[in-house]
Amino acid sequence: MRPIERIGGRKGHGTISFGGSGGWEMPPFWTGEAVRDAEEIDQHFEGYVTGAYKGNGIVFTCILIRLLTFSEVRFQYQRLESGRPTELWGDQSLSLLETPWPNGTTGELLARMEQDTSLAGNFFATIVEDRDGKRIRRLRPDWVTIVTGSRSGGGPNALDARVVGYMYEPKAGVDRPGPVLLTPSQVVHWSPIPDPDAQWRGMSWLTPIVNEIKGDNSATKHKLKYFEHGTVGGVAITYDKAVAPSAVQRFADMFTQQHAGVDNAYKTFHLGGGADAKVLGADLKQLDFKLTQGAGETRIAAAAGVGAVMAQLSEGLAGSSLNAGNFAAARRRFGDVTMRPHWRSAAAALQPFADVKPGNRLWYDARDVSFLQEDEKDEAEIQQMQATTINALLTAGFKADEVVKAVTAGDLLSLVGQHSGLFSVQLQAAGAQSGTNQPEG
Repeated sequence: MRPIERIGGRKGHGTISFGGSGGWEMPPFWTGEAVRDAEEIDQHFEGYVTGAYKGNGIVFTCILIRLLTFSEVRFQYQRLESGRPTELWGDQSLSLLETPWPNGTTGELLARMEQDTSLAGNFFATIVEDRDGKRIRRLRPDWVTIVTGSRSGGGPNALDARVVGYMYEPKAGVDRPGPVLLTPSQVVHWSPIPDPDAQWRGMSWLTPIVNEIKGDNSATKHKLKYFEHGTVGGVAITYDKAVAPSAVQRFADMFTQQHAGVDNAYKTFHLGGGADAKVLGADLKQLDFKLTQGAGETRIAAAAGVGAVMAQLSEGLAGSSLNAGNFAAARRRFGDVTMRPHWRSAAAALQPFADVKPGNRLWYDARDVSFLQEDEKDEAEIQQMQATTINALLTAGFKADEVVKAVTAGDLLSLVGQHSGLFSVQLQAAGAQSGTNQPEG
């Protein structure tokens, strides 16, 4: 019996069965088509890694910026009071996230999470425990299949369908192990961008811009060919009709040997009688690669949530984009719109790897991230305004502890009924005196 069938029972009773002589097939690349009761992650993960991450400088730059920034935070617990977040704190139960594997760090864990979600749309991990203790094991996303089940037997599209397991099956290696079925409680699954064609699977931000990446790669190859062929767009040589075909072939071979390649650039052509050379596309300015690739690079950076300014692309380093205010705005947008939502959802996904007590949540601590120091300045200004408000409320006679809670939570209505009964002297009627200072009559 295959591991996928070991969940037990009959189909239609909360179990999975891929029986039958035909077995079951892997779904097409990211089409979102349901194959029985499974959602498989991209089969062509290697294609994205090789063709985009390792094969395209713009994609690599965007992912690197996301990765380096994303990996800067650390995890803490955050206390919740009346549904509002308060102080951050930590204890020994966070050790697994601080050292996810031997010699590993929180930053390396976050770097892996960013890489996998950028290239496959999904990050999977589980806990492995042996004589050396517990450690986090990252599961390569294209080796994981999301297995779903339905009590009604309606498959993944049924209303009561749910995830019943994750099948981990390495598809490479000489000593390839067999598939392992893990329960949902054993797996952390993080998919920050949902795939609209699937119920539980995430989508890479590279998917909508595959054509842009192909176009940029093609333009880069075109530039390389331009230099390899002597920095000319192409040479057309015509011969007199009296020249024999064999002579034309010999001359073509000789011309290629003497003029092809960047080392042969700018050499003078010496042509025999009856030959006439015409250069097609004289220089790079005529080819205008900057204009051709610039717009595509910007669209790639936009899809990454990085932007041309943060990625230091040519279109982001021209004109008003160089102004300090524009760079600050781009940096702020990257932090607020791209990084913070990802940190928040990553902390929520990693909660099973921590000991989150009631009234708390796992949260990210970005206070030491230098990239966000400008945000810390804004936070300091906000705290200064809050301190002024607290001082005014204390002077008005409200209880100190309740004032601090109300101001930090942004809920002044909670101060109703929390007055101390003591008022500032400015609120006393003219000539009024306290009972202890009234003269004896």
